[in-house]
Amino acid sequence: MKSIKNMELKNKKVIIRCDFNVPIKEGKIIDDTRIKASLETIKYCQEKQAKIILLSHLGRIKEQNDLEKNNLKPVAKRLEELLKTKIFFSEETRGKTLEEQINQLKPKEILLIQNTRYEDLNGKKESGNDEELGKYWASLGEVFINDAFGTIHRAHASNVGIASHLPSAVGLLVEKELNALGILENPPHPFVVVLGGAKVEDKIGVIGNLVKKADKILIGGGMAFTFLKAEGYEIGSSLLDKENIAFCTKILKEYANKIILPVDVAVTTEYSEKEEYKIKEINEISYNEMGLDIGPKTKEIFENNLNHAQIVVWNGPLGVYEFNKYKKHTKEILEYLIENKIKTILGGGDIVAAATKEGLKEKVYHASTGGGATLEYLEGKKLPGLEAIK
Repeated sequence: MKSIKNMELKNKKVIIRCDFNVPIKEGKIIDDTRIKASLETIKYCQEKQAKIILLSHLGRIKEQNDLEKNNLKPVAKRLEELLKTKIFFSEETRGKTLEEQINQLKPKEILLIQNTRYEDLNGKKESGNDEELGKYWASLGEVFINDAFGTIHRAHASNVGIASHLPSAVGLLVEKELNALGILENPPHPFVVVLGGAKVEDKIGVIGNLVKKADKILIGGGMAFTFLKAEGYEIGSSLLDKENIAFCTKILKEYANKIILPVDVAVTTEYSEKEEYKIKEINEISYNEMGLDIGPKTKEIFENNLNHAQIVVWNGPLGVYEFNKYKKHTKEILEYLIENKIKTILGGGDIVAAATKEGLKEKVYHASTGGGATLEYLEGKKLPGLEAIK
């Protein structure tokens, strides 16, 4: 894969596709992790005397009302603070004013263009990878750098579209992601996968692909109950993915020695923190109870299986980590992996959010910035944003 380090950038107009899709409430950024993750590539381009043009989407644009709440202006302000330099901002996603702003850029100067998905308001031109739009954006620069791992599994005009018309490479963030995930092509053993989160449906491809490579797959979170149901257990009002019971039955039959399921869970009668919970064996769950975390015996079994792992891939929390009562075992197993210096890759999304909340994200080997992209990578799918650069 061609890296930014192999590109001639001096005095060139360099378009960087970033991932500034950050949570914003009433004009204020709640979490700037993704902005900070893009700084290394932006600074690298400044050092190389490039004229820098930044593109990113923010949220979804379906109607006129979505424009203001998904305005990238707060991101421009935060970038100024982090880079301690002036960030020029274009309210337009195309047109004469934008072109003039770009033509006036001097080496090391930075222009952030308004939310690429503003172009979705009139026929999903951005997210539908409109050919004419991709060609137009490409005409604004001389080099294209894709540094948005979070959208690399999507074919948008601002990644695939531009890359089809310009000399292209991946940025330092995407390179880092690919290097970390590349270990899984031929993983050292024992190789253990931890899967949590709500739905089996979201992880079918991952399970199908990794069960052949992994020594063990530890399953917790809401998705564990569909597997338990497939084994004939009463799961009460716990999450159930009915459509995929047959898949769970098949996997459990074929890979009985690899799949590890909970033996006890924290149950309650209400999806909230108000109700008290009990720890119950999985054969003791009542019809009106729901499981919201794995139990202490399961935690111990999971840790025993992780103990000698050479590499661990983890996607999805083991309980409802948003509730303090049910984040306990996700946190404790994360701490166990860190304390025992077990090489751990967190596959984006909620497990990275959980690790960040506990101040543990920086202590693992790699925390991915793209949940959906990581999942598709783990499924063995081709990622359009990368294919366009290849």
